[in-house]
Amino acid sequence: MPGGPDPAGIVRQAPGGPGRPCVGRGPGRRGAGRWARWAAVRDGPGRRRERLRMTDKGTTPTSRRALLLTAGSAGVAALTAACARPATPGRAAPAPSGATPGCVLAVTSGAGPNYSGRGRTRSDVTEGREGVPLRLELTVVRVKDGCRPLPGAAVDIWQADASGVYSEGRQTWLRGVQVTDAAGRCVFETIVPGWYAGLAPHIHFKVRPDERSETTSQFFLPDAFLKDVYGRQPYARRKAPRDPNGNDDRYRAADGKMTLTPAADGTGYRAAFTVGLA
Repeated sequence: MPGGPDPAGIVRQAPGGPGRPCVGRGPGRRGAGRWARWAAVRDGPGRRRERLRMTDKGTTPTSRRALLLTAGSAGVAALTAACARPATPGRAAPAPSGATPGCVLAVTSGAGPNYSGRGRTRSDVTEGREGVPLRLELTVVRVKDGCRPLPGAAVDIWQADASGVYSEGRQTWLRGVQVTDAAGRCVFETIVPGWYAGLAPHIHFKVRPDERSETTSQFFLPDAFLKDVYGRQPYARRKAPRDPNGNDDRYRAADGKMTLTPAADGTGYRAAFTVGLA
């Protein structure tokens, strides 16, 4: 599809605090090196090049891989630093709340042509894009283990802006990655997505509980909710018709189970959802 600094309002807390939107695994914890390596190569294209440039002289593909395998502490430090920045004054970080579907398996679907893997490790993904604020509060659980919360899972989201356009090339707006905390939770500050022809409005997400598996799907929003939001700016300036949920094959395949239930929250909305993995 066609396609500054982060604005104020980023909500981050240090690992160990209540209602943590993100958490990095520290040394000595099981799987720490694994996710540190992931963070090292997924922390944005610029940082990835910087890390590789430090070893370009005389390196081979094998030695470069060895570098990434030993970059655990750097990856954990970068992820922990992102989580540890203080919350902006005036913005609290309450624990996830609101309507949450029961413990059911997430209905998978393809990533589509707009997945880039360039999402930065952050909670606020807006980068100043106009739109109605939406706080997305996710809890990842393992269904086969009695819906046990799944800590340390990487959650990647990406979506269109109010004009129905995705970031592309070196752009990273409305793309981001978080790692679930000890309670399996993570939080994204985004906007209500716009629409484009042929598909119902949606937010893509990908969950990686480890390096060997991933679950990809998307969230939908109720038609009545969208009708109200799209009557406001900046959405209202668009004249192109919107496809309702019932016209989208992916929505019908999920039988509506991947639909968020937004609740008013100040000038925007918040929506909680439990993502069940097999």
